[in-house]
Amino acid sequence: MASGRYSGAKYSNGNHKSQQKAYNKSTKGKSLIRNAQRLRASLKIPKGSPYDAAHYKGSKTKGRKQHRSINRASRTKSA
Repeated sequence: MASGRYSGAKYSNGNHKSQQKAYNKSTKGKSLIRNAQRLRASLKIPKGSPYDAAHYKGSKTKGRKQHRSINRASRTKSA
């Protein structure tokens, strides 16, 4: 039996699917998705590309291309 508030299926990043679905429907979640799609379009990154649209720290509208393996690397590791 799982401990904590959520049980059931998880994504590989640790988020529970039920939690993530609810977050994506919130105002903040919709804003994040919309801004990410807009940046991806402005950087002309096609679907299937090995690059992600990575936002600059603190910015919702500006960013750069960054390889998926770097952009999605675990941020919990101490350097």
